[in-house]
Amino acid sequence: MKVLIVSQYFWPETFGINALARSLKERGVEVTVLTGKPNYPEGLIFEGHTAWGVRRERFMDAEVIRLPLFPRGIRSPIRLVLNYLSFIAAGTFIAPWLLRGRPFDVVFVYAPSPLLQALPAIALARLKRAPLAVWVQDLWPESLSATGFIKNRRVLDQVARVVRFIYRHTDRVLVPSEAFRAPIEALTKGAADIHYYPNAWVEEPVAEAPGDTVATLANEIASGFSVVFAGNLGTAQSLDTVVAAAEILQRAESNVRIFLIGSGSLSGWLQAEIERLGLRNVILPGRFPPADMPRLYGAASALLVSLRDEPIFAYTIPSKVQGYLAAGRPVIAALNGEGARVVDAAQAGVTCRAGDAQALAEAMQSMARLSPSERTKMGDNARRYALDHFSLDRLTSDLVAHFNDMASAHSQTTGEEAL
Repeated sequence: MKVLIVSQYFWPETFGINALARSLKERGVEVTVLTGKPNYPEGLIFEGHTAWGVRRERFMDAEVIRLPLFPRGIRSPIRLVLNYLSFIAAGTFIAPWLLRGRPFDVVFVYAPSPLLQALPAIALARLKRAPLAVWVQDLWPESLSATGFIKNRRVLDQVARVVRFIYRHTDRVLVPSEAFRAPIEALTKGAADIHYYPNAWVEEPVAEAPGDTVATLANEIASGFSVVFAGNLGTAQSLDTVVAAAEILQRAESNVRIFLIGSGSLSGWLQAEIERLGLRNVILPGRFPPADMPRLYGAASALLVSLRDEPIFAYTIPSKVQGYLAAGRPVIAALNGEGARVVDAAQAGVTCRAGDAQALAEAMQSMARLSPSERTKMGDNARRYALDHFSLDRLTSDLVAHFNDMASAHSQTTGEEAL
């Protein structure tokens, strides 16, 4: 089977599609990846790459075709819009020429924001006479409104029209949470073919010889009761709530320390707030490669996931939830809706309402009061739930089954039309 993966984000950027592409290759699927130039999350084109021009690479023996891409920059709405539009334009006008004469059985879109990256995939699927699957990671236009990126009602309505067009020209919509189903059905009046397909967790290798920085940080985390947050430090993560909870804990003379590992649009703001408030219990170690994260997770007393208190985020299961559960550590989830439900169902930690700093501080303190054996039991529950529900091997098999079903149905439809 020949599959064209369309994703604005791909290795060496750290997204779940990387491991899935590798796993598909291991199953004998011939994978071609159409993507942009790596620049997430820092907003600058990675070393060794240039923004313009086309580049061909290999990733785990899969062909990677990189399109020209305007870098997203740092906290610049205009640059971010240009970043999105440049991928759509390159995918629409350059990709057909680069892929000329090459047949595909399925076109598959990995669609974190922006969902609009599916637009060139629609054209490519038609050109290749192949069925199109879109794996939605974020609900549009709801997330644009929730993050405050777009507030104008007329603009949001126009985005909704484009999103409706995408769904109605997609053969199969895959959603990482059952809560996504109702909003998509409402937007398409039930016309979309929707299937639940959760994000997988990936067993990242532990660096055999970690650098001094990683080893030192792991030792520091393990030296006391430490809560670790890892990932993008952006607006959606409700980091103002985390900072406010840290201030409450410091005033209460709690021994809880919070490590915010990663980088993002709020990195500078976080540093400024820590200094302004005189917080001694919040540490910003910076960003580390995926291979180092198992060691850092393992050193943590608990792992933290948080999102803003917005209706849209109640539909979402943040992808880090799967990784946290697989790490076998207790989870503190400052989430509403589906994300909190998963942590509760796994009996893997404690949950509290999103955006509530007092509740988050109390959740951290309650976790600190538990005995080591109680926290170990939570971690064991977490690992077991991840193996049962989110293993990469199982979800790769499910995806191949989706592809075979789509290709078979498309071939039958095409044959009937020929008659």
